[in-house]
Amino acid sequence: MASLRTATYATYEHLRLPGRDPEQLLQRTRAHWHQVAGPRPDLWVFGYASLIWRTDFDHTERHATRVHGWHRALAMWSRVNRGTPELPGLVFALLPGGSCQGLVFRVPHQHADAVLDTLWAREMPSGVYDPRWLPCATPHGPVHALAFTLSRRSPAFTGTLAPEQYRHIFRHANGRYGSTLDYAQQTQHSLHAHGIRDRALTRLLGHAEGDAASA
Repeated sequence: MASLRTATYATYEHLRLPGRDPEQLLQRTRAHWHQVAGPRPDLWVFGYASLIWRTDFDHTERHATRVHGWHRALAMWSRVNRGTPELPGLVFALLPGGSCQGLVFRVPHQHADAVLDTLWAREMPSGVYDPRWLPCATPHGPVHALAFTLSRRSPAFTGTLAPEQYRHIFRHANGRYGSTLDYAQQTQHSLHAHGIRDRALTRLLGHAEGDAASA
C-alpha cells in the first residue's frame, strides 16, 4: 500500500505546497487518532460527498449523522480529478461554520490502518485537506470521525464564484475521473437517497440547468 500511495503522490506533486507532505500529515493524523480514541480503536470516517456514493473501503456500520461547526461546500479547485490546470473544476470540502449532514462509517480496528492508507492515496496525495477528528453522533453514542476539511487560507479554496463562472465550469470542466457537473449531480442524488437536502448545492446546480435550457 505504501508503494501505491507513493505512486499516487507523484501524480499530484506539482500541486503540493511546502509543508504539506502527505506522509507527515498521515503520521500526525494517526497520532491524534490514538489520543482521542484510545490504543486499539475502531476507525470512524465521516463522508459528506463522494465518500457517500463511492466509499472504496469495507465497513461494518453506516449511519446518518451530522457534524457541527463545518459545512459542505463545492469550493475547492480540482486540477486533476474533475478539471485540468488550464480549466480547473470543483470538488467538495468541509469549510468552517454551520453544520453538515452526511454518513459515518465504522471500520474495525484490525483493518483501520489499511483503510487509512487507502483514504490517503485517494484524498490526500497533494496534502490539500486538513484532516480532523470531528465529534458526531451514532447509535453507540458520540464518536470522533475522520473528516477532510479545508482552510479558507488554502490556495485551493475558490471563494465565492460568480454565476457565470459556475455555468462555465459545469459545462466545460473535465478531469481524469469525469466532469465537475457529474460529480456534483452524483453527490446530490446520493444525498437525496439518504434523505439529505442540500439547498446550497441545489442552487449551484440550477446554474447548470439554466445553461442547458439556454443552449
